[in-house]
Amino acid sequence: MSEDTSEKAEAQGDKPQGDKAQETEDQGVESQGDKAQETEDQGVKAQGVESQEAKSKKFSKSSKSSKSKESGLSEQEGSSSDLKEAMATLRQRGVSGGDASASEASSDESVENKEETTEEQVEGGSAASGVAVAARGVEVVVPVYEAKHDALGRSYATGKRKTSVVRVWMKRGRGEVKVNGKTLEKYFSREVLSMIVRQPLEVAKCEGMFDVMATAKGGGLSGQAGALRHGLARALYLFDPGYRPVLKRAGFLTRDARIVERKKYGKPKARRSFQFSKR
Repeated sequence: MSEDTSEKAEAQGDKPQGDKAQETEDQGVESQGDKAQETEDQGVKAQGVESQEAKSKKFSKSSKSSKSKESGLSEQEGSSSDLKEAMATLRQRGVSGGDASASEASSDESVENKEETTEEQVEGGSAASGVAVAARGVEVVVPVYEAKHDALGRSYATGKRKTSVVRVWMKRGRGEVKVNGKTLEKYFSREVLSMIVRQPLEVAKCEGMFDVMATAKGGGLSGQAGALRHGLARALYLFDPGYRPVLKRAGFLTRDARIVERKKYGKPKARRSFQFSKR
């Protein structure tokens, strides 16, 4: 009897100890799971905060860059407007031969962007000389074109077209034009060529005011007429630089670079080929 009671007591004593161990293990697992969940939540929150801060930094940088771009564009626009104003004042004054007075230009030397005008005197020189215009800290050389006369009061220029070269002398007179010792109508038999030669005088509205003497070499009549027009326009603006804007706008001061293309070997002309025979 004593042995049965001891076995029952042992069995009863073993059961509660096993339940307690199981409960402690379950509690430990639950606590570990809760702690892991909390750490994960904290990590996600930290990552979200960091990403939000990075986005805000990027936005601030982009806004700063856009502001800097806008400020740069506004400064460029301001400088271009100042340059245009300076050029307009130069044109209004009508700079001509001798001593050329410089235009008044704005400068950005003060902190409050106050514009100060200065005058510079340019003496002598040729068409390559110019006036330094300061606009918002940038110096731009505005060309000053001066009249060129020889001892007889004539202006000289050279005109070119195709393979023709024409030398032109111009002076005040009654509108006589001579080419190689002949009058314009006799030298250029076609009326169209005479019209081409007179175009610079018509555009400048100075027909009958100048006598022209020219020598033509090379090329044909068409090329010589174009060369004479080119030389006449250049001589006209060298006589009086006030005619330059009108002549430049009409395109008479630009040398026409079109010439005959060279012949290629194996061909009768520059592009023309012999008839192809397959057999």
